[in-house]
Amino acid sequence: MEFGPVLYREYPIGTLGLMDDGKGLSRVFLQREDDLPCVSEGETPITLQAAEELEEYFAGKRQTFTVPLSPHGTDFQQSVWEALRAIPYGETRTYGEIAAAAGRPRAARAVGMANHDNPLLIFTPCHRVVGKNGALTGFACGLEVKRRLLELESGK
Repeated sequence: MEFGPVLYREYPIGTLGLMDDGKGLSRVFLQREDDLPCVSEGETPITLQAAEELEEYFAGKRQTFTVPLSPHGTDFQQSVWEALRAIPYGETRTYGEIAAAAGRPRAARAVGMANHDNPLLIFTPCHRVVGKNGALTGFACGLEVKRRLLELESGK
């Protein structure tokens, strides 16, 4: 798995790193203060397109993304991530609903793990997955970031 340089940009939730593998956007991550750079900084046409689409998303002008995606994961993870991308902007689904959509209705916990391993923050909207009762539950970037993304999408 080959990755190009990382493009860092500031957004309302913090600094996001954008990477591609030559085929599509392959990683989007929230940079933590204690993160050490793992690859060289730079930009590619794909990461520049992704950065522009994120600017539009955070400005409330974009609800869907067109940049090519190239997430790396198992077949099950890929099916979960595909189900996540099918959740409409401004809506949420439960872990159980995503498990059913991925063809494994009893795999809600495994869906949680696939969400945690999601390499494409925002582009594969794992922030749109909530607990059975609608409660905000686990999110690798923290519940405050999840809440802010859901508020942005709900127009609050």
